[in-house]
Amino acid sequence: MPDNNQEIEVKFYVTGLDAIRNRLRVLGAHLVQERILEKNIRFDLPDARLRSEGRVLRLRRDTEVRLTYKGASTNEQGVLSRTEIEFVVEDFEKAKQFLEALGYRKLLSYDKYREVHELDECHVMLDELPYGCFIEIEGQSVDTIKRTTAKLNLDWEAAVTKSYNALFEAVKQALHLNFQDLSYENFTGIRVTPDDLGVTPADVRV
Repeated sequence: MPDNNQEIEVKFYVTGLDAIRNRLRVLGAHLVQERILEKNIRFDLPDARLRSEGRVLRLRRDTEVRLTYKGASTNEQGVLSRTEIEFVVEDFEKAKQFLEALGYRKLLSYDKYREVHELDECHVMLDELPYGCFIEIEGQSVDTIKRTTAKLNLDWEAAVTKSYNALFEAVKQALHLNFQDLSYENFTGIRVTPDDLGVTPADVRV
């Protein structure tokens, strides 16, 4: 995977993950990380400067606690590329307090289940969010990502360029939701359609 502080990836909305999981197994993909719940907090300055500039400051807890900075992204053939600096910290709460002491404030928190496979030269992330399922494919180049996408029988034209947080904003507007955090608890009893998200399923050929 990219090791030069560059994140190169593409995202797809899918109707479910079982068929993709089975396809990965048939292709001989290696399971890198079993399904695990991620807890994320995204931070910004009081003037929302990072968000307005397309930058991200995130604190995540899964198997470890990680602090991540992402620069503004560029779009090449539907693949997003951006600077990413990420490192492990020891304590989630202390890291949160540290950022708040520097003047950063919570923009939102969000839950996500993630399972990671390695296929050829790419990482394939199977993501479950409160509003739907997604596949993220991360690799060294657009070409390697395209080849992996083709092997998984996903529709390249259905690539999603919006972030999970931007999709959350779209859902809130479509369904007139007024809560701030993207949690499973908040979405209890709420049905979200691809139209609500503004996306097209990419797994029609799987």
